[in-house]
Amino acid sequence: MDAPRTVAITGAARGIGLATATAFAERGVRVAIGDRDTALAEQAAATIPGAAAFPLDVTDAASFAGFLDRAEAELGPIDVLVNNAGLMVTGEFLAETAAELMIDVNLRGVLIGCRLAGERFARRGGGTIVNIASMAGMAGFPGIATYSATKFGVVGLSQALRAELRPLGVRVSAVLPGIVHTELSAGVRLPASVERFASCEPADIARAVLRVIATGRATVYVPGRLSLLLRGTLLMPEPLQRLIAGAMGSERLYLNVDQATRDAYHRRATG
Repeated sequence: MDAPRTVAITGAARGIGLATATAFAERGVRVAIGDRDTALAEQAAATIPGAAAFPLDVTDAASFAGFLDRAEAELGPIDVLVNNAGLMVTGEFLAETAAELMIDVNLRGVLIGCRLAGERFARRGGGTIVNIASMAGMAGFPGIATYSATKFGVVGLSQALRAELRPLGVRVSAVLPGIVHTELSAGVRLPASVERFASCEPADIARAVLRVIATGRATVYVPGRLSLLLRGTLLMPEPLQRLIAGAMGSERLYLNVDQATRDAYHRRATG
């Protein structure tokens, strides 16, 4: 596709969303920063040339539609929507209390965004949707069962819509990060092997988003080296998978955490 002129990004006041907004702006693209933390979004936009901040609750279709309407009124027709907003509450599945919220934000919010942007793009005959999923959408991990379920959903949705919307001129792609050094993963203690193979920075994800738009690829894994390990492991018998997970220290990665740090994030993300 031609280089985008206007991009809308959800959950863009911090972390991956902010890094992606910055990367687009550095290339002269106008950026709509959507976030439920309006004050933080406005602070972010003030530091990014060509950016504007708008309130957004991705779980509310009216709010999402209003975000896209206001962004287009102020910045021009949107060429790309990046569905980035998400949260990850860690802990034992049988004791979790935020499952519905994760489903609403991580999956339902992406469904809403894809539908609203897809309708606009189809009417114009072109546009791109990039969904930020996770490698937890390819393999489930103890301690993030519901989060994994939502990201599996985003991966499946992206694959289905890529085929369904292609005849309408709408491209759909997914970016699957490993463990990104943002607040979302704060308090997760990474063994050296996991840090080496699975971790990355928000700027790495931003570059992947730019790459997927430029190339039109269906799926991009970040870091790429982890995708080879992950997909290779999934082909192995389960006992061997567990042996490898135990050797890497990833089997209980999301259960053996700094709980005070996780609790602080949980309060902010779910409040």
